[in-house]
Amino acid sequence: MTDKALIIVDFQNDYFPGGRWELVGIEQAAANAARVLAAFRERGLPVIHIRHEFPTVDAPFFAPGSDGAHINAIVAPREDETVMLKHHPNAFRDTPLKALLDEKGIRILTILGAMSHVCIDATVRAAVDFGYEVTLIHDAVATRDLAFNGVAVPAAHVHAAYMAALSFAYATVLSTDEGLGT
Repeated sequence: MTDKALIIVDFQNDYFPGGRWELVGIEQAAANAARVLAAFRERGLPVIHIRHEFPTVDAPFFAPGSDGAHINAIVAPREDETVMLKHHPNAFRDTPLKALLDEKGIRILTILGAMSHVCIDATVRAAVDFGYEVTLIHDAVATRDLAFNGVAVPAAHVHAAYMAALSFAYATVLSTDEGLGT
């Protein structure tokens, strides 16, 4: 038995080229996620895939039953891996994620996925608040350009700001190579 698990958050088709909400750098982030996923599988460690769906079909992305709401093939779950559906940014909210982790004796989480400023931020903070030790793989996370109050914020700046904040008080933030020890 192990006390470690990988949580892959929202690497779904709508975030990839041709999807309804494409993220900047999603393909490279997913390629890095695939490397981390392969390492966890090779070591026989638990993998939990989180998949977001909005509750209505008129959602801007991740509409129920749509191809865009499916997990992208690059990190597709195997039959023996848990897939958990969520309807909120925080993967712990109104899901059995905490109960599953606690039941399996998991205390150490590696988290990656999308988007830096929403679901990754919310899930990492909740995990730490619940007492889990978190490693966040920053180059296996993607986001998009934002704007606030007339100020354009490039995705790289959004991502850096969130990684800086999370590394300050919540998670150990590493690159894929650092996380894999390569």
